[in-house]
Amino acid sequence: MPTDREIDYEVGYRKPPRRSRFKKGQSGNPRGRPRGSKNISTLLREALNEPVTVAENSGHRKITMRQAIIKQLVHQAAKANWRAMKILLDLLRDTEGQTEPAPADAKAFTAADEKVIEQLKARLNRNKGKPDD
Repeated sequence: MPTDREIDYEVGYRKPPRRSRFKKGQSGNPRGRPRGSKNISTLLREALNEPVTVAENSGHRKITMRQAIIKQLVHQAAKANWRAMKILLDLLRDTEGQTEPAPADAKAFTAADEKVIEQLKARLNRNKGKPDD
């Protein structure tokens, strides 16, 4: 017996029957992104993690490209390169701002936030006895 949804559906041009609409194992977008292709962030991460041989203190060491870039930036800033100094200080400000914990004496919620929380608690308590739809 067909359901109401199947009765309302009209088969015609660009409207295949529901039972034959999707084949098992066939992609919905066969010409879409190929499997195994990488996006820009993956390519960048891989490039920055590649090992590089660096001559340091009369010897050779392998470090990642990421470490080599930071070392060069620090050395350029130490040589009074203003652009390198600005980039380095911006990086420091960003990284220190992210890891810095919130002050203990700062209040978590304002008075308006507290009012909204109380209203939500009251609404939840009212709906506790009612069954869900």
